Amino acid sequence: MTEKTRSPEYRLAQGALSGLRQDLFHDAFAYRPLAPLRGDGPLVRRLPGERIRTLAVWLPHGVVLFTAFCTLLVAGGSGAGDFGSLLFGLVPAGAVAMTLIRPVGAWWVSLASTPFVGVLGGFGDDWPWTPAGFVSHFAVMVLVALRTRPRTAGWMWVITAGYTAFSDTVLSRGYSSNAAAMLFGSAVALLAVSMILTRREAKQEVAAQQTVTAVERDRRTLLEERTTIARELHDVVAHHMSVVAIQAEAAPYRVENPPEELERAFATIRENAVAALTELRRILGVVRAEDYEAPDAPQPVLSDLDNLVANVRDAGLETEKTVTGAVRELPQGVELSAYRIIQEALSNALRHAPGSTARIEISYVLGGLGLRVVNTAPQGLVKPSPGAGHGITGMRERVTMLNGEMTAEPTEEGGYEVTAFIPVAATTSQEMS
Repeated sequence: MTEKTRSPEYRLAQGALSGLRQDLFHDAFAYRPLAPLRGDGPLVRRLPGERIRTLAVWLPHGVVLFTAFCTLLVAGGSGAGDFGSLLFGLVPAGAVAMTLIRPVGAWWVSLASTPFVGVLGGFGDDWPWTPAGFVSHFAVMVLVALRTRPRTAGWMWVITAGYTAFSDTVLSRGYSSNAAAMLFGSAVALLAVSMILTRREAKQEVAAQQTVTAVERDRRTLLEERTTIARELHDVVAHHMSVVAIQAEAAPYRVENPPEELERAFATIRENAVAALTELRRILGVVRAEDYEAPDAPQPVLSDLDNLVANVRDAGLETEKTVTGAVRELPQGVELSAYRIIQEALSNALRHAPGSTARIEISYVLGGLGLRVVNTAPQGLVKPSPGAGHGITGMRERVTMLNGEMTAEPTEEGGYEVTAFIPVAATTSQEMS
């Protein structure tokens, strides 16, 4: 019978037996020591004193050993101080302590020792578990379930139920059975443990998924911002390359009887400019959206800020602009990025600080361009914004692209401040002046 012709019931049973073998038989006595609690965990870090926190990490080990000690006391009390009672109490207590290093093996020791302890110990009329054995096996199942997975807890309960059925029908000596109490109590305890473990695993998976989602969202936002910058810079570079191609083509006609070498040089310049423009458009086609339409007007520059400030004032944000230093023409990519940074900072003030006032400071210095946009604290109710909340990412990307520096942080007065410095290499004419 091949794998494909086997019935679903057969495959289900085969999977169940495989899970049983993996959970309770494969490396059952493997050394798996219980790790201490984390020193920075939610429970330990709330405790006062360094010494107390150092000892608190061993709390689980102390609880297990205390349970083993209680099992030994139950054994001694059940036998009325008899030495044999105390001796046979060491086996259940040892099984509990064994869960610290070999959890699955401890469960097998507890189950296998149950009939011997019950028969040889001679403790009253309880069957199949003596009082100490009852406490021990119950505690061992709970401790092993906490250290493994819910499926293992299910298999332990099933095998324990099978043992109780066998002992009541074959090994019983007519004593009253405490099997029902064991099965019911352990079922409730193991179900509670399984629910706790399942909930903890679900929370861990959700946290991991949220982390992955946040990383992917930030990466997608960064790519979108880079795509936007690439489109805008394409329009800037394409304009300059087109001008170079047109001027190279028209230059020979401005000179009467130009030399043949000059015509060939201008023709080469034009061919290179057209080729560069073609390659630029081809590369940008990879990142262009299908619905993207190139703007009809040229990309904005710093000289267009007055129109932006007027629009912002009409929208309700009182804004003032201050320019310091010798105003000069900067590379168009720098002016475009500076304009977009100021535009985004003012948009954030409009969305997140209603009723505030904004101040724009533009500083032309020898080494570059300084920008500062600061708004006061909001004066009205801040409503949730429908935006993606990644405007700062776009600003940082623009500044990074130009090898600049930027900070964006709240002010002490409750407002918000964006500062940026974009380095600009001085031209020859500026250096001479």
